[in-house]
Amino acid sequence: MKLLLTSAGVNNKSIHDSLVSMLDKPIAESSALCIPTALYGHPWVGPGVNAWEFISGNSENPMVDLGWKSVGVLELTALPSIDEERWVPLVRETDVLLVAGGDALYLSHWMRQSGLADLLPSLRSVYVGMSAGSMVMAPNIGEFFVGWNPPNGVDKTLGLVDFAMFPHLDHEMLPHNTMAAAERWAAGMQGPAYAMDDQTAIKVIDGVVEVVSEGQWKLFMP
Repeated sequence: MKLLLTSAGVNNKSIHDSLVSMLDKPIAESSALCIPTALYGHPWVGPGVNAWEFISGNSENPMVDLGWKSVGVLELTALPSIDEERWVPLVRETDVLLVAGGDALYLSHWMRQSGLADLLPSLRSVYVGMSAGSMVMAPNIGEFFVGWNPPNGVDKTLGLVDFAMFPHLDHEMLPHNTMAAAERWAAGMQGPAYAMDDQTAIKVIDGVVEVVSEGQWKLFMP
């Protein structure tokens, strides 16, 4: 997969241009599936109005409303209750997965339970994550971001990239997301760790990592 791991969606020209370059065709000719699942596990956001805003493209974070040819919904909590032939071909055929923010451990749990986690490495689509939707790709998220407690009680996520992410750096509504807090968080991580504000994304193609930013970010090395 090609990964575009954002803090707050496709919200500036640099991130938008990166997305367009990762597609094999224009956005207007590309199909998308949005995955709202992470929202439900976060105490501040979903379920409710935030899930509807994301799915309907009425969110402040541009994802669903970029002008796709078509947009469908893939709800991971529903997938274990239906046959794989009902949804796996749909995922394989779509051009882009749009993955909402929320709780990364909740999202990781349901990606595994649904079978999507096993499918992801073989997909040729572009994966666009926002906040927790990006963090889930890391090996783990760190104690700072633990909210929902998974059955195994650890902060392990999918490990499809070898670095971790601290999103929403210096966000005005998140006073604890300071650079000093990011430094303390990074000191407890085992591998590379990026602190990134909402104007920043990380692009990964064939294992090559590139930061795309019109804002502030910092890489911490172990």
